[in-house]
Amino acid sequence: MSGIGASIEGKVVVITGGGTGIGAATARRYAAEGAHVVLIGRRPGPIEEVAAQTGGLAIVADASSRSDAEAAIHRVVTELGRVDVVVANAGGHGLSTVLDTDDDAWEISFRTNVTTAFVLARAALPHLIESHGQIVVVSSLAGLFAGPSVAGYTVGKHALVGLTRTLARDYGRYGVRVNAVCPGWVQTPMADEEMDEFARRAGLDSREQGYGLVTADVPLGRPAQPDEIAAVIRFLGSAESSYITGATIVADGGAHIVDVPTIPLSHAGL
Repeated sequence: MSGIGASIEGKVVVITGGGTGIGAATARRYAAEGAHVVLIGRRPGPIEEVAAQTGGLAIVADASSRSDAEAAIHRVVTELGRVDVVVANAGGHGLSTVLDTDDDAWEISFRTNVTTAFVLARAALPHLIESHGQIVVVSSLAGLFAGPSVAGYTVGKHALVGLTRTLARDYGRYGVRVNAVCPGWVQTPMADEEMDEFARRAGLDSREQGYGLVTADVPLGRPAQPDEIAAVIRFLGSAESSYITGATIVADGGAHIVDVPTIPLSHAGL
């Protein structure tokens, strides 16, 4: 079945980084429509909590480990019989300039942001070929542009866009579709920590003021909520997007359309 209204009931959806934020919202979105949700993460507490909320399966594993990824997919297929969708959502780290990034920090950033998606996709691909499934890679606006002092994160998120395209190019002929989502600011626990630090350094009273400043020049004027990004992921990870592959879907409230040199003009009321 394809096209608008295509059902995801009974589909098996594997999500990394599903304990909080976008991953948890995605799990709830799929589960609400009758999908079987599998959450993979290193910390048992968060993924087990979301699994309990969604009737899903929690697998404690390091998504950047080949052996862990292969064992997790083997368990999914053994217990649930198939894999239909992989949401590569794990990420983070890499918040420094190049000169301030040592070898260990660089390796952690690349492993967390890129290797997690690569090894899980590789482990799941034979089963996705069988099911004509989908991979949704969660990159970032940092996968298209560069922010200040986020070298490892920026490079990793750019690499995820490249991984999306090469997977789509090679496996589309086998019926597997692969797309990337590039969110802007999303109000998640990780972003809250960044806003708390930003507020502290900038002398602001609250993280809400921080969010207000970083989205002041975004056309929609606010950060996204996790559920809004989950809706994009669900669309790409379903038959409703049946002729979309290799795409990079930007969900940033319009931030990427803003011409940076003209921002002072709008502040001047022009």
